[in-house]
Amino acid sequence: MSPFIGEFIGTALLIIMGAGVVANVLLDKSKGQNSGWIVITFGWAMAVFIGVYASNHLGGSGHLNPAVSIGLAAIGEFDSSLLFTYIAAQMGGAFTGAAIAWLAYKDHFDNTENKDLKLAVFSTAPAIRNPVFNLITEIIGTFILLFGALNISKSAATMGALDALPVGLLVLGIGLSLGGPTGYAINPARDLGPRIAHFVLPIKNKRDSDWSYAWVPVVGPIIGGLLAAYLFQAIK
Repeated sequence: MSPFIGEFIGTALLIIMGAGVVANVLLDKSKGQNSGWIVITFGWAMAVFIGVYASNHLGGSGHLNPAVSIGLAAIGEFDSSLLFTYIAAQMGGAFTGAAIAWLAYKDHFDNTENKDLKLAVFSTAPAIRNPVFNLITEIIGTFILLFGALNISKSAATMGALDALPVGLLVLGIGLSLGGPTGYAINPARDLGPRIAHFVLPIKNKRDSDWSYAWVPVVGPIIGGLLAAYLFQAIK
């Protein structure tokens, strides 16, 4: 297997399960409708676990996230010549995963009148729209993600692919603690790939894809990832 295949499949699995749990909670007539934030955060944590595990097994590094790849490349912990390959795989996998999640919940999308809830399955949105503080929230969340993951990987080097489990728990904690203001994208591919899918898929009675906000969950995670990487390098 190749790094592209590993990252593509891992990211697709991440989004199938992540978008899937949001659809289960938000869309009309789903068996999980209105089951709440705890279900969403736990579902995303399990999505990270299986995505990272599968990516590692199939030849990737389990990044699933351009902010992680960029941050690690900046401090020499990742081969920068692979950066374009990884980001392309992550974006393509995220788009594909979102399309598959839509197919799984097609009838429920058709039966849901609320256009905002349909968009929320694909991408994040702020609870209070304030670009400066929304950006800060995404920077903080992604900083904790990468800084925590780097410490996990260095202290549990013998675990191999099972590094995926503590990283999944880390994402669970981020969602529970910091997910309220912006929905914790903490991953440019996780937000932008599915947002593009929302834009192009023939979703019944959909709204616009909120492109005016789309830069926040791209720029914020990249800044947060770089800050975490540089701090880790400085103190390790």
